[in-house]
Amino acid sequence: MRARALSHLPFFLAAILTSTQLAGAQAYPARPITMIVPFAAGGPTDVVARIVTGQMAPALGHTIIIENVIGAGGTTGATRAARAANDGYTLITGHMGTHAAAVPLYPKLAYHPEKDFEPVALLAGTPILILARKDFPPKDLKEFVAYVKANADKVNAAHAGIGSVSHVSCELLNSILGIKPVGVPFNGTGPAMNALVAGQVDYMCDQIVNAVPQVNGGTIKAYAVATPERNPSLPNVPTTTEAGLPAFQAQAWNAIFAPKGTPAPVIEKLNATASKALDDETVRKRLLELGSVIPGPADRTPQALGALVKSEIAKWTPVLKPATN
Repeated sequence: MRARALSHLPFFLAAILTSTQLAGAQAYPARPITMIVPFAAGGPTDVVARIVTGQMAPALGHTIIIENVIGAGGTTGATRAARAANDGYTLITGHMGTHAAAVPLYPKLAYHPEKDFEPVALLAGTPILILARKDFPPKDLKEFVAYVKANADKVNAAHAGIGSVSHVSCELLNSILGIKPVGVPFNGTGPAMNALVAGQVDYMCDQIVNAVPQVNGGTIKAYAVATPERNPSLPNVPTTTEAGLPAFQAQAWNAIFAPKGTPAPVIEKLNATASKALDDETVRKRLLELGSVIPGPADRTPQALGALVKSEIAKWTPVLKPATN
């Protein structure tokens, strides 16, 4: 009898462990969650994160604290998130730079997007604009191309640090144009945009979320949007194809990730909450007004986000690898 009882012990313990895990997942979250935004406050990633988490927090029953951790094109914050406890209480709103382009740009990157993170949910697509200070001489994109080629040793391009979306997208643009302007790094796209508005830098490639108010206010120029179709938030800004540079196509994205090993039930709960937030009319209105592209339900799953990260690393590696040589 005793031997038979002992033989069932592993199954008994497994059942207890499973029930404990499920109970823990059902109770999650039991305290506030920290959302690392790896860029300065006011930038596009910060804006998207605050809009979506502002709706997620009430549904989860606890505050989501935004922590801006700046530096190294977002990789400082991403490294911190990768090393955090995998209990669901530290997350990160990453993007195309931190979770794809950083791989070829940083040979000694302290994390790997696929190996050190669990994908949670895609939040928004963010088309890229070619922007310039309001008194930059070129009147349209064709003039811009001719001007920067003729003055490649004099013009400068602002960005939010090596590996940031603003840096990566302009690397693509500059490679297409065959120029190497002086790069002017900032600790975030917000400060870079402020410098552009102040006329301290010549041009930059930036996510539309960060630029709509400035373009509409006339404080900067927008030469084109790097997508196949015009964006409803800036209907008067032509596409790069319309403006004569069809080779330049770029759209960034923002998404939530958790440290590797975060329990599946926690990931599922966060994903469901984020997806529900994206269906909220107020959230959708705010994101669309800023020019964001809201992903459909099929694109919001952890599996879809994981596939996106894999494909983006493959896409940007051949483009950016030469920049490290």
